[in-house]
Amino acid sequence: MKQLELKFENADGKTVTYSVEMPIEPVDPAAVSAAMDEILAQNAFTTSGGDLVAKKSARVVERIVEDIEIA
Repeated sequence: MKQLELKFENADGKTVTYSVEMPIEPVDPAAVSAAMDEILAQNAFTTSGGDLVAKKSARVVERIVEDIEIA
């Protein structure tokens, strides 16, 4: 399953990550950046380390899980 990870910096200088499952692909970098700007402008999320203050990065992560049958 793929996830879009949005990484922000909070007021304490810590990195905060929000994940969106099954992003629309191909991912549009301009749209992601605009969405992150809007999250910051609306002060949409708060953390234990204070408000989000800056964008850090975004990435698509794919996790593959394979079960192993054990006896």
